[in-house]
Amino acid sequence: MQHSIWTLGAATLVLALLLICREQPKNRISRWFLKDKKPETKTGLSVFFWILAAALLLVIMASAIAIVLSEEGVQANITLDDIQAWLLSSGIPVLLIIIVSFVLYRLVSLAIPRLVEKYLKLRAKGRHSRLWYQNRTQTLATVLTTTAGAVIGLIAVFMLLGEFGVNITPLLAGAGVLGVAIGFGAQSLIKDFISGLFIFLEDHYNKGDVVEVAGRVGTVEEINLRRTVLRDLDGIVHSIPNGEISTSSNYTRDWARVKLDVPVAYGEDLDKVFEVLNRVGQELAADQVFGPKIKTPPQVLRVQNFGDSGIDIRILGEVKPIEQWTVTGELRRRIKKAFDEEGIEIPWPHVKLYLGQDKSHDSSVLCTSCSVPASENNRYCGNCGSEIKKTEQDKS
Repeated sequence: MQHSIWTLGAATLVLALLLICREQPKNRISRWFLKDKKPETKTGLSVFFWILAAALLLVIMASAIAIVLSEEGVQANITLDDIQAWLLSSGIPVLLIIIVSFVLYRLVSLAIPRLVEKYLKLRAKGRHSRLWYQNRTQTLATVLTTTAGAVIGLIAVFMLLGEFGVNITPLLAGAGVLGVAIGFGAQSLIKDFISGLFIFLEDHYNKGDVVEVAGRVGTVEEINLRRTVLRDLDGIVHSIPNGEISTSSNYTRDWARVKLDVPVAYGEDLDKVFEVLNRVGQELAADQVFGPKIKTPPQVLRVQNFGDSGIDIRILGEVKPIEQWTVTGELRRRIKKAFDEEGIEIPWPHVKLYLGQDKSHDSSVLCTSCSVPASENNRYCGNCGSEIKKTEQDKS
């Protein structure tokens, strides 16, 4: 074989090209040499390419090991005897570490969601909605699986370095010093992680909830120890560091509430209006589509306000999480239809237009004190303030 540095560079280049353009070679081979278009053929080609990629990765590892361990450095040669000796001494442990780490991560990723779900059901004892269990399980499972994967990967890397003959003690000491430096230089990042930890422990919100944090309202699409990702009604995605969240408002925890103020004209009979509104709420709760979304039917609570144009009547009702906006929209539609049928007026602001006084026909008199003309309808002069005394001629 050639020098290790050339072998390493060539193998790395071929592997990168294979991973970037892996679909094009497979399509060309399938089109030129293989007439069979069955899925099994494409699967076989995929397996072949992944085996080729694994072989190139082994060549890269062998080249790197030869460079690191050989006294010749980049001029070191790779022989079959060297590869065989390394495989017998360190290759098998390295392979076992990789396989065990992968299997352990797969087991953890499968076991954590089930354990979290059982733990939540045992601790909450049915106090929350089904949606809360789903969101909470998904959120905790994602965070715990990611954290466990990072820990397993870190341990595997240190074990592999040990097998390659690298002394990890200086690395651990350097990592400690680097951690202290990062702690002083990245205080905001540390604050984000600590705030995220309390968000998880205190269960402020979960993935899928509609929340308001840092002045933004939206659905939680992603949450981890560092940030919270929201998507609002306009489809805009907001990435908010957890350290900036001082107050969080959850709109979909366990249950939600329909709150609607309905205005009616001052001349309407309020007893009749209450009867119509309560009837509409009962009919909505009995509906086949909207009934399952409602926990308690929307009913009149009280007369809320005497407005400028009408009387505001407040309606309240409890619904399932995230259903309050759908139920409120349908309630508005049915109330408008019922008011039209019953002849109940929904007021709107009225404006009286005043164009000013027409002064073209006004007559004027002279002030006896300053001789300035003033309107005959005025009692006092606008110039000097004296009382205007009308003569017999002015009166006529």
